[in-house]
Order: sequence, then C-alpha cells, then structure tokens
Amino acid sequence: MKPVLFVTNHVAAGRVGALDALGRRVALDVVTFGGRHRHGGAPTGLGRAVRERDVHALAAGGRYAAVICGTAGRVALPAAYAGARRARVPFVLWSSLWAHPRTVAHMLGYAPTLAIYRGADAVVTYGEHVSAYVRARGAWRVFVAPQSVDNAYWSAPAAPRSADFSVLFAGRDAPEKGLRVLREAWDGNGRLEVVSGETDPARLRNFYAAARVLVIPSVRTRDFREPWGLVANEAMNQHTAIIATDEVGAAAGGLVRHERNGLIVPAGDPRGLREAIGRLRDDAELCDRLAAHGRRDVAAFTHEAWAAGFEAALHEVGAC
Repeated sequence: MKPVLFVTNHVAAGRVGALDALGRRVALDVVTFGGRHRHGGAPTGLGRAVRERDVHALAAGGRYAAVICGTAGRVALPAAYAGARRARVPFVLWSSLWAHPRTVAHMLGYAPTLAIYRGADAVVTYGEHVSAYVRARGAWRVFVAPQSVDNAYWSAPAAPRSADFSVLFAGRDAPEKGLRVLREAWDGNGRLEVVSGETDPARLRNFYAAARVLVIPSVRTRDFREPWGLVANEAMNQHTAIIATDEVGAAAGGLVRHERNGLIVPAGDPRGLREAIGRLRDDAELCDRLAAHGRRDVAAFTHEAWAAGFEAALHEVGAC
C-alpha cells in the first residue's frame, strides 16, 4: 500500500506522539515547510523539510495513496489540493479554523479556501466547533481528531500544590492570549503566576501542579481565534481547575465544560473573569470538584483518539 503524504508547517513536541500513533495505523510520509508558528510549541525538526512551492509536485507525483494538509502557510494548502487532484488521489483537509482571519491577505484567500472545504474528500477537525464551521461552508465528510497531549507525561507526579490560592497563566504574551484582560481582572487576593514564552515541559508541569486554577483568557483578534489551547489538556492532567473564555477552542470544542470541569466566561470581560476567579478562591470544594472532573474527562483526549480520527477519514475515502 502506498503511504499517505502529511503536509504541515512544523511538528511541535506535543504533536510527535500523535503522529507516531497515526504512523502505526497507516504508512505516513510527513513533510514540513516551516514558516511562522503561533501555537503548539517550538518546531522539533521532525519530518522531511520542503519548500511550500514544492508541495504541489510532491502531491502530484503519484507516490501517495492520499494527501493530508493543514491550513497553515501561504501556498501549501492550494498546492497540496491541486497536486492531489492531478494525481487523482483523495485529499483530506486538516482544519483548525472556526473563524476565517480578517486580514486583507486572508480575505483574498477566502474563496480558494471555501472551494477546498467543499471539494475535499474529507475534512478532519480539531473539535466539534471546527466541524460546525466547516459543515456550514459545504464540507460533507467531516471527522474529529480530538486535540491531545501525552496524558501519561502531563499526569506524572510533580510539585506539591501550593497552600495558598494560586492562579496560573501559561502562554505567549500576545494580544490574542488575553493576558492584559487577566491582569485587569486580578484583584490581588492570592498569587498570580505568569509563565510566558517557551518553557521546559517539566518546569511547566510543576507550575500546573502547584496552581489551583489555570486561566485561559484568550480573545479574538483580526487574525487569530484560539483553535484549541493545549494548556487546558496539560493542566487538567495535574488536577487543576480551568477558567476559559468562550473564544477558547477547548471550551467551544467540548473539553472544558462550564460547571462540569471548569468555568467559561465571556472573552474580554475583566469583571466576569474576576468573579469566576473569586468564586473558585472562595469555594474550595467547587474548585476541587471541577479539577477532579477535568482529570477524568481529559483521559479520553489521547494521541490514539487523534490518530483514529484521521484513520476513519482515510478509510472513508478509500486510502487505507
């Protein structure tokens, strides 16, 4: 059986286990074209490096049973799609978007992207929020590959929990991550830890373990809407309660559930965020209950479940 071509901009450390799981199910040739990355962690170097403009020739070359490509990059997606069509093999779109960016460049690319939603043989999404978005734009075979982390690693014993009430922010200090809103919401009662930029995973795991609450205060901007937020998966594995805004993919996609394993607040609302933090600070039993449910719920979001979503799509289009 011919391998499947998997095209992406880069492979972050957290994605390696997922691709390994998929590679155990189907023969896989991963190629990366680099470029800008805004989420998912620093590139690992995994995958064969190519230029975006070379993707079309690869996809069209007749060596592959199917082509999978994500939405990153400038020309990689249309090149992969056109190449698969030229080779007459199935094309599978891997989609993270649940709102199209509103920059001039992205708006010019909306019509071609819409055509790919409608023309792809299958679409694999980050979660149900993305599935609803692509179905509304004409996608017809839609599968979910739930966003996952290495649960065994992130649930391993780490630093002891702080005796004081502590809130953690872990992410880039960028407008879309909402740190400004969190700082405005913070009333000074307890300890606020901010972990910004690339952080050693073991150190980050200790921060999750020590914190009572992880806040994911993401807001929507012209060119970004949080596709998921894997920090939610990581922190849930350490029995940490979650507060997320309604612009966080992990909340819209079904991992973070209001009053079940976290609290969901309106994006860009410091008062609402302040009230949610105060509620968990003042009600330790509620905070513990949300954290306990989160640790149980995140157990289903595995690399194997991610791989199974892709395998189902490939099976449906006759590529495996």
